Amino acid sequence: MNFESLLPIWSKLTPSQQERIKTSVVPRTLGKGAVLHNGSVDCAGLVLIRSGQLRAYILSEDGREITLYRLFEQDICLFSASCVMKSVQFEIMIAAERESEVLIIPPYIFKQIMEESAALANYTNELMATRFSEVMWLIEQIMWKSLDKRLADFLLNEATLENSNTLKITHEMIANHLGSAREVVTRMLRYFQTEGYVKLTRGSVEIIDLAGLEALSDT
Repeated sequence: MNFESLLPIWSKLTPSQQERIKTSVVPRTLGKGAVLHNGSVDCAGLVLIRSGQLRAYILSEDGREITLYRLFEQDICLFSASCVMKSVQFEIMIAAERESEVLIIPPYIFKQIMEESAALANYTNELMATRFSEVMWLIEQIMWKSLDKRLADFLLNEATLENSNTLKITHEMIANHLGSAREVVTRMLRYFQTEGYVKLTRGSVEIIDLAGLEALSDT
């Protein structure tokens, strides 16, 4: 297992700390849709992503979802180990958007080494600051950016991720990412289709006018 590429401060750990991680780490394969972390009811540990794509999201009381951020190959999922950080609790869900290979450092091992290693403690703080910045950016988007612009942004980002202008995605899935109602997203997509930005078919959205969406999203 190539921990050097997955954990940037690996070389700053002592041989004993490295050995503890190697002997305790748990490899897992997550099928598409599998939930890795279920809010504060569990504590998976520090997750190193070898391949695939994970989604971090929150749920409202009425079951509405909104995506906070995504995690990709060689990313690290910190909030799945939030139980080891004092006074930090997050009701964040982590699920696989694609089949993913991850390595999980158990929470007690992560806590032990973080208390011993200034390098790991500092890196943990940097990761937390990065994730909070992403969440604050999302809040700004929700507060100050209209849904049509947010939807245009989302479709453009999806096209980049999938390397295709034909997105195999439902209106419900888009609504879950944006924290909106499916009916609202459907109306907006139909408006996009009327304007010639997209073509809608069952279970997919095809981007027809990429430049138009870019202009709408202000990118």
